[in-house]
Amino acid sequence: MVARIWEEMEVKVPASEAWKLYGSLYLAKVVVEALPDRFSKFEVIEGDGSAGTILHIFLAPGMAGPASYKEKYTVVDDERRVKEAELVEGGFLDLGFTLYRVRGEVIEKEGKKEECIVRGSIEYEVKEEAAANAALVSIEPLRALMQAAADYLTRNYNTNNV
Repeated sequence: MVARIWEEMEVKVPASEAWKLYGSLYLAKVVVEALPDRFSKFEVIEGDGSAGTILHIFLAPGMAGPASYKEKYTVVDDERRVKEAELVEGGFLDLGFTLYRVRGEVIEKEGKKEECIVRGSIEYEVKEEAAANAALVSIEPLRALMQAAADYLTRNYNTNNV
């Protein structure tokens, strides 16, 4: 079973400014600080934020499921403003998933240079015998991440220029 869910959000900063956050490791720091009820910390296992970087993400105490997971950036494309990360250990992989990929895109809003669209998607594949676990996949955590990033960007764009 293969599926994909996605969400879009308008952000009132230029796409180039939004990508400075989305295309960097700083996004993880912003998200952990903004969502302490979901994430407790992250560690860079390997890399500098480019493709090949591996992060160890720790969930907040009390969250259902595994306490942590590792993800690897498989795509970080500054020209197209696209970042993809795949789970490589723990998380949904422990629940019968063979693929769990999160993709973020920052899209310039036509005719409005001071605004952009951020699109986030989750693509996953689950083994036949674990198909019921597909019901555990939700866009809500990704939506919360996108909202935390949007809040940070709009709060800091005019003052610090991210």
